[in-house]
Amino acid sequence: MIIGICGGTGSGKTTIAKKIIETVGKEKVVLIEQDSYYRNLADMPLDERHQANFDHPDSIDSEMLANHLKRLKLGQPIDMPIYDFKTHTRSPKTERVEPKPVVIVEGILIFAEPKILELLDVKIYVDTPDDIRFIRRLQRDITERGRTVESVIEQYLKTVRPMHFEFVEPSKRFADIIIPEGGNTEIGIEFICSKIREEIEKVSLPSGI
Repeated sequence: MIIGICGGTGSGKTTIAKKIIETVGKEKVVLIEQDSYYRNLADMPLDERHQANFDHPDSIDSEMLANHLKRLKLGQPIDMPIYDFKTHTRSPKTERVEPKPVVIVEGILIFAEPKILELLDVKIYVDTPDDIRFIRRLQRDITERGRTVESVIEQYLKTVRPMHFEFVEPSKRFADIIIPEGGNTEIGIEFICSKIREEIEKVSLPSGI
């Protein structure tokens, strides 16, 4: 079972994913983050890497991500890439990910890429106001990715915001479930988790029952 969690930058996708994992059990769920699949820009000068558009679907290695999701669905392990956001390069090291009954894949562009969309059994969109998302992104990029306030604002206005309205927001129409920020997310999460448990129980039942 592959669950896709989409939404704009800073919408709370990872938080929702972690709550689902806590509720269902980490031994049954594996989390795949779209951000790990950014294309390697090591062949570009560093200043050009900083100017790249990381919010366009072309910035993601969707072929690799789709292939990895297919392999996990078949019960095969994958070697997930590790991305360095300070240098915009892919590490030579990878992270071994073993298959589990449920795969959660989260990212801003997973509904905008047909290769990924067709693999998702359940599609969740986290709908969060723009100002809240921007504040969260600003805090994250400064504390976790070594960015300056000026560079975060420049990137947001240049690519993040226009790409959100061109690719992310329109992809909301593909969602099976929309979780609004400020709404009662616990009800939505519990509903999702109950469906996951049902599917896991179906798979674990002996044949003929």
